[in-house]
Amino acid sequence: MGNLNKVMLIGRLGADPELRHTKNGDSVANFRLATSETWRDKSGNKQERTEWHSIVAWRHLADLAQNYLKKGRQVYIEGKLQTRDWTDAQNVRHYRTEVVASRVEFLERMDSAGGSTGPRASSGGQDPYHNQAPPPESYDEQPPSGGYVEDDIPF
Repeated sequence: MGNLNKVMLIGRLGADPELRHTKNGDSVANFRLATSETWRDKSGNKQERTEWHSIVAWRHLADLAQNYLKKGRQVYIEGKLQTRDWTDAQNVRHYRTEVVASRVEFLERMDSAGGSTGPRASSGGQDPYHNQAPPPESYDEQPPSGGYVEDDIPF
């Protein structure tokens, strides 16, 4: 049996994506995605827990995220877990586990103010992207082969 490293998330953006470029010119977007679950405890009280996920999108997918994803927007992310490590100036080792996105689906359309207006319409109606070419409903992209090295990370 082989190995599998696959993550599928549906959540809301905690902030607008941050777009940067590596030394070789590749676009990379970073953003945080919140997923929440609710349940009732033994006393019948509603409980909620929110998990925050660090997402990394590369190249064209990073550009799409920058242009179309905004704080609060609901999105489906598919990708893989990747942990990177680095040592800071005080010689302290740090670790960060991220979801490297390979697919993004925009689950809501945007209104004239750039906010979310519910599930994205599948056909007809006004162009929610205001005379911009709308993004695909979903986009697949592979991250750079072999992952990335510390020198390629612009942050």
